Amino acid sequence: MFNDQLIPLPEDVFRLLRDFIHDYCGIFFDDGSKFLLERRLNRRLEQHQLKSFEEYYHFLRYDRRREDEIVVLVDNLTTNETYFFREVAQLKAFSDEILPELRSRNSGKKSLRIWSAGCSTGEEAYTIAILLLESGNWWRDWQVEIMGSDINQRVLHTARKGMYKKGSHRATPPDMLKKYFVEEGKGDYRIIDAVRQLVSFSYVNLLDPYKTSLIRDLDIIFCRNVIIYFDRNAKKKVIETFYDKLQEGGYLLLGHSESLINISTAFTLRTLQHDMVYQKPVRVRTG
Repeated sequence: MFNDQLIPLPEDVFRLLRDFIHDYCGIFFDDGSKFLLERRLNRRLEQHQLKSFEEYYHFLRYDRRREDEIVVLVDNLTTNETYFFREVAQLKAFSDEILPELRSRNSGKKSLRIWSAGCSTGEEAYTIAILLLESGNWWRDWQVEIMGSDINQRVLHTARKGMYKKGSHRATPPDMLKKYFVEEGKGDYRIIDAVRQLVSFSYVNLLDPYKTSLIRDLDIIFCRNVIIYFDRNAKKKVIETFYDKLQEGGYLLLGHSESLINISTAFTLRTLQHDMVYQKPVRVRTG
């Protein structure tokens, strides 16, 4: 930093920046987060040789390079802690109850579309693919799409590489690690091609209708430990998007610390044997 000192973030500019970030991607920083923004964004001021946060805010609003900078800004502010086989009870509900139901329901059209929204470094999307591989050969002649998306370009790069450290395998069963990963070097594990070819990754801002416009007719949406960073209005917008993207009878799987209470009444809360999940109701047709 300039003279090894942090450039101060004035209170009024902090509010402008946090509102800008919120409007862009739904993440809300409360008053206690001012120092976090000040610390993490000082490096961006240095990068662009800016002398104040007022200049940086003006850069984000009007500079011709603003779009590229916003991507870097989000990369600097989002945390992406995740690992394979996270929330095992929910994954068991997916494998043992939801997949068999979809196998029966979609047997005519033979298609399965799953979205891992806010996929971070890809562990969730690849876990879904592994569980599908473990479910048998019934889907081999189906059109299967597992899509992972995130607003952080850096984590998407990691996801596409498919190379993971031991920390990502804290919950991976040893037989799954041996079957679906190849150890390369000390503590590096590369996911095998049979899993990678089932998954695609893309940059998607969940609050951007244009970015989500091509995603539709989904059977399942995983969005776990993502909306906890949003305020109520942003949560409502994202959940409305998920509702529109799901087929009737489709499932929405949130993190265990998340719920739709005071957010949406559009989904039905289903109690399965292994977990509780949200489902888009099937409309009753008459006549």
